[in-house]
Amino acid sequence: MTVDVEDYFHVSALAGSIPRDRWDAMPYRVEASTQRLLDLFESRRIQATFFVLGWVAERSPDLVRRIAAAGHEIACHGQSHELVYRQSPEVFREETFRSKRYLEDLLGHPVRGYRAASFSVTRQSLWALDTLVEAGFEYDSSVAPIRHDVYGLPDAPTRPTRLTTPGGSALPEFPLSTAQFLGVRLPVAGGGYFRLLPYGLTRAGMRQINEKARSPFAFYLHPWEVDPGQPRIPAPLKSRVRHYTNLDVCEARLERLIGEFRFARMDEVLASIGLLPRRATDRC
Repeated sequence: MTVDVEDYFHVSALAGSIPRDRWDAMPYRVEASTQRLLDLFESRRIQATFFVLGWVAERSPDLVRRIAAAGHEIACHGQSHELVYRQSPEVFREETFRSKRYLEDLLGHPVRGYRAASFSVTRQSLWALDTLVEAGFEYDSSVAPIRHDVYGLPDAPTRPTRLTTPGGSALPEFPLSTAQFLGVRLPVAGGGYFRLLPYGLTRAGMRQINEKARSPFAFYLHPWEVDPGQPRIPAPLKSRVRHYTNLDVCEARLERLIGEFRFARMDEVLASIGLLPRRATDRC
């Protein structure tokens, strides 16, 4: 179970409507919506991995501490939510080191995992994996093995594995989960797919991964996806469909999902299949 901790105005689908210089003026809702997820997970005794955006962490350090104190893993979601392939290697490096360092200073222990904004490690930006190794990350979850108009690495492995970076390093990767239906590979990992597609498709895909492939899956969502009261931003139709569809039912679907499957932190799952060394759980 993973959560990308960002607010509604950070998302790539709305980037053309909300420039970064307006972020500080937008109603800030991520603390309350993240708390809703924390309360839900506590009620079901679920521990998750929270990929925290550096921009949020710097404004809500107490939120980060609360997440960690509840036993969840804190991982890094970068600094500015810019797509990796739209950044220069120098800017990406600066932002990645900055956000990781800030989280580690807050927590007092290393941050092991990273996830790029909108899964934007693609063929154009594979160089970023070497930066993650240099920064000391122990695993990545930024690859989507699908075709998509914003992201995707269709030929990438569909199950957790060790990737070889362009520089020759080994880096464990937990990709966006996919399943095969009638010969077509479809994403069943959560997020917009969880809201837009029928619930039964997600459930069938996850069972296929668990029972037929005998593999763990990665599920993700954002705090704003359980916040149907968020402001509606004027945007192109495709962006509005992706962002706002079924916000009012997402939390109920999530409650149903966590009643049907077992979930854990990403670092613990990777350790259980031998892709990460086991160590004592870090807590604040």
